[in-house]
Amino acid sequence: MGITIKSSSELDLMREAGRIVGLAKLGVSNAIKPGVTTRTLDEIAEGIIRAEGAIPSFKGYGDPHNPFPASICASINDEIVHGIPSNRVIDTGDIISVDFGAIWKGLHADSAFTLGVGSISEEAAKLIDVTRLSLEKGIEKAVIGNRIGDICFAIQTYAENEGYSLVRHYVGHGIGYSMHEDPQVPNWGMEPGLGPLLKEGMAIAIEPMLNIGTYRTKVLSDGWTVATDDGELSAHFEHTVLITTNGPEVTTRL
Repeated sequence: MGITIKSSSELDLMREAGRIVGLAKLGVSNAIKPGVTTRTLDEIAEGIIRAEGAIPSFKGYGDPHNPFPASICASINDEIVHGIPSNRVIDTGDIISVDFGAIWKGLHADSAFTLGVGSISEEAAKLIDVTRLSLEKGIEKAVIGNRIGDICFAIQTYAENEGYSLVRHYVGHGIGYSMHEDPQVPNWGMEPGLGPLLKEGMAIAIEPMLNIGTYRTKVLSDGWTVATDDGELSAHFEHTVLITTNGPEVTTRL
């Protein structure tokens, strides 16, 4: 699939999908507290998305023999992405990464955040802050005339200077009529000025995943959940970003 340039009407639909994802993020973030199950968070998100007339992107996604069974991904502590909501209870001191997707009239939005549960360690709090800021560093480079490498290099430089490793196997992506489109948007391993050119009307999902320890990952027995290979904490932030003449436009902020 080639890189898709969206029309103004398609971008408007993507803005609405992003607004709906933002509402779901707000509802879930307000519900995160000790004693809550990840399944409850999933039910909140799906309820908000469907009440707005949209469709959860993730439910049923992937291999038909093992489709993703929920509307959000909920990944705790050393889990990086794709955690399956369940009766697991989140506790004080945990950190939880929640990934959201919604489809509005055929167009997608995709976003994620990591939050601490109750009182968390300084180590965990710093990891969350640096991951969030690394996303902002990448968004700043999402302007017409730059290239994907400019985004990648900004994220990698900031994160590694702060002492964290970046997940390499899982990357950001183009987004539109499919949740995952070209181009890939890696967070590691590209120099400025390299990669696909950013043009007006493109839409991308930028999503750094930072680990305290190794960048290496493993997939757990459920076939979905990705965790750090060494059991150290990981954090994940993501926004859907439109490339416009007025600079990067984030559709999925709270």
